[in-house]
Amino acid sequence: MVKEVQMTFDEAVEYIRNNVHVTDILEVSYNRIFAPGEVLGITEEDEETGEGLRVAMQLNGEILNQSIEIDFKNLEEDLIEMRHIHDDEELIIEIL
Repeated sequence: MVKEVQMTFDEAVEYIRNNVHVTDILEVSYNRIFAPGEVLGITEEDEETGEGLRVAMQLNGEILNQSIEIDFKNLEEDLIEMRHIHDDEELIIEIL
């Protein structure tokens, strides 16, 4: 079942914090980049270093299959859309 919602950037980060789990599929679209992959881990904000909520992902793809870490604090102006797949549920989040 696919559900579509609209959220502000802060609501989307809060959604990730509360609903995205290791082994879920997360597809992140920002600027001109599309990064689909399996969630390997989620790291909370770090006030000492100034880093925001970070999601480690193993990218899906035939040519590019690597692990990355996305710091959502750096994406605040560029985040366009996310797709979260957990079990058989799919949520598309459009960023306002």
